[in-house]
Amino acid sequence: MLTKFLSMPTAPLPPDAAPAHDRVYLRQLLSQRNQSEGRVAEIDAAIEHAFVRTVSMLVLDMCGFSRITARHGIIHFLAMVHQMEQAARPAIAGNGGEVVKQEADNLFAVFSHPEQALEAALDIGRALDAMNAVQPPEAALQASIGIGYGPTLVIAEKDLFGHEMNHACKLGEDIAGPGEIYLTGNACQALPQGRYVFSEAPHTIGGAVLPSFRLEGCLYERPLAP
Repeated sequence: MLTKFLSMPTAPLPPDAAPAHDRVYLRQLLSQRNQSEGRVAEIDAAIEHAFVRTVSMLVLDMCGFSRITARHGIIHFLAMVHQMEQAARPAIAGNGGEVVKQEADNLFAVFSHPEQALEAALDIGRALDAMNAVQPPEAALQASIGIGYGPTLVIAEKDLFGHEMNHACKLGEDIAGPGEIYLTGNACQALPQGRYVFSEAPHTIGGAVLPSFRLEGCLYERPLAP
């Protein structure tokens, strides 16, 4: 459950507060904020206490949607999306994460730390490679992944909002190519030293240059699961 990412200690909520992390509660607070100019700071604090957590997010985007759909039809691609889920969800759960949502060929997951997200991304790649080894070329599964880390507004089992989420989406959906994993600067800096190799790959969003890093390889061999 996402509860394990959302149950970190916070300041107490008002006595009449609805359950934290619930979309309905957030909408109520936002409605109050829009109607109560003098209480903006108070309501913002309530929202932060209830929803904002420091987490790592993984954004996966399947590659080749337009090309594959045009050639083989939407049903063929939807079957490939189902296979992607079969590869991604166990890898995410096995590394301590949880899928927050899935939209078409995009999958979004949350973790406590970026090392978990990166290991999940590597396991997803291994699972897709294993699937592709026994499938025809037209059914080959390719995915690009972006990983971020930082304060994020989390709606339980529904959505994620924040700068790092936006950056991770940009990396996973627009910057990374098939089989590539990109990390934001915050995510990369939080990783243990001497385990991974990266190349710098800064890019521009809205006129601002944002640091990002492309995974080039690992400096260790991960033991096989028993």
